[in-house]
Amino acid sequence: MSKSDLKARPIFHRKRDSIEAHLTIVFAALAIARTIEAQTGVSIQQFVKTVRPIRSGTVILNGRTYQAEAQIPESVANLIQKLRVVH
Repeated sequence: MSKSDLKARPIFHRKRDSIEAHLTIVFAALAIARTIEAQTGVSIQQFVKTVRPIRSGTVILNGRTYQAEAQIPESVANLIQKLRVVH
């Protein structure tokens, strides 16, 4: 998976602290992606494509607040369950 798959823009850093922070984030994301792939048996690209449409949020109508809970399909619930397993 690449930045274009994630629709991420290019990042240009000039200061050492910014470069190191960016690399830390990139390596953390790589570690998380590899963990997701290992535990679910699904590529990170397919995992992102599967879970991206799931949304939740808060709706305010006439001063009242309502929670819009996500509808999680069974296939996604199974993937999430695989991530909860601790080895």
